[in-house]
Amino acid sequence: MRAIKIMVILICFTACQTPIPKTDAVAAIKKVLKAQEQAWSNNDLEGFMQGYLKSDSIPYFGSSGVTYGWQNMLDRYKKGYPTTAETGTLKFTIANISPISDDAYWVMGEYHLTREVGNANGTFMIVFKRVDGEWRIVGDHSC
Repeated sequence: MRAIKIMVILICFTACQTPIPKTDAVAAIKKVLKAQEQAWSNNDLEGFMQGYLKSDSIPYFGSSGVTYGWQNMLDRYKKGYPTTAETGTLKFTIANISPISDDAYWVMGEYHLTREVGNANGTFMIVFKRVDGEWRIVGDHSC
């Protein structure tokens, strides 16, 4: 009987949790992306990486293949974009933000770098997940 009561309480607890409203999730995700634009444009690559989940298994898939791990991604960015001439000014154009679940969304869009060494543009698809109440990128495909 005690086990049944515990099961009922757990079911009620799980069922009664309120999912985050889509508009709140989208606004929070856009806030992360805006902070990334600003950090990148200031050649603050560590600040840019704050949008990502700090994990050894996070994947980034780009033109040179897959890179795994937050630190490996940061090292790659530092090597490829060592000065403000290379980072330039970043602007995202968001095409779509759609839910995968209450705690996960995918985002498709374009990035535009205005730079002294020549502009660079491309597309991306990233996956955001809410971890410990914070929205973080857990997967990135950019080209």
